[in-house]
Amino acid sequence: MTRTRPIPVQPRFSMAVATATVLVATSLYGASGATADDGPSVPPGTEPSASAPVELDPNDPDLKLPDGATLAEPKVLDIKQVVEEQSGDERREDTNAEVTFALQAEVLFGKDSAKLGSQAKARIGAIAEEIKNQNATRIRVFGFTDDLGSSAHGDVLSRKRANAVHTVLGQELNDPGVTYEVRGYGEQYPIADNSTEAGRKKNRRVEISFPRTAS
Repeated sequence: MTRTRPIPVQPRFSMAVATATVLVATSLYGASGATADDGPSVPPGTEPSASAPVELDPNDPDLKLPDGATLAEPKVLDIKQVVEEQSGDERREDTNAEVTFALQAEVLFGKDSAKLGSQAKARIGAIAEEIKNQNATRIRVFGFTDDLGSSAHGDVLSRKRANAVHTVLGQELNDPGVTYEVRGYGEQYPIADNSTEAGRKKNRRVEISFPRTAS
């Protein structure tokens, strides 16, 4: 069960949740020629990263269990911290293993366009600086849309947008040692309700994620 406890912060909101995450392998691309895949494949995810649980001896006399009770199988949980701008334009998620930035499409692109707008480079540049701080060399750029229009159109648009963000990110980092994974998922994997405009706005996004290597 996922538990969420919001803590109001102005002008950002922060929450922490415990969640188990799973990494599903996808294709990798070199820095010089990364493009979005031909079609959505599997949902983005992350590896469980918390340390293995401490082994407990069920026969330890100091362990108080009711008569007939047994210890449950141990589980590894990640602690996820989410910080979102009040406007919702940008969201950052941190786990023990990974950092993910989600930028709403409206702050990067015009309507139904994959051409980056005036605010885009500064937004992407700030994320590039965090990537440098983390010394990350493996970066994922995933594009998403809402469910308006055809699914095929959303797939193509999300790929083009992911490619556009990747291009600027590559220019900002200028590091041939960085590997990129670039995908377009269209309307798949929404993070909000597509039946409202507020929800659709959240779903129209580009996510940039990379491993956490610095504290």
